[in-house]
Amino acid sequence: MLTGKRFKLERATLAVANNAEGRRRAVTVPVGAVIKVVAGPHDGDGMVNVLWEGQALEMFAVDLDVRATEIADKSARA
Repeated sequence: MLTGKRFKLERATLAVANNAEGRRRAVTVPVGAVIKVVAGPHDGDGMVNVLWEGQALEMFAVDLDVRATEIADKSARA
């Protein structure tokens, strides 16, 4: 489960943004960006909902696996 995890992108990655009219547009999230997964992956499409700089986006879960490094939760350290 990816929900609640944070990742730092090691490579620029495409994401999808929805505007107020429901139109979708491609967004490139740059190298070094920190994103937080807020939901997903969703059954069947492999997409996760993420937050990046306060903007809600959708990304492929596989892109996080291949292009990002998980940021360890400080509270999980022993």
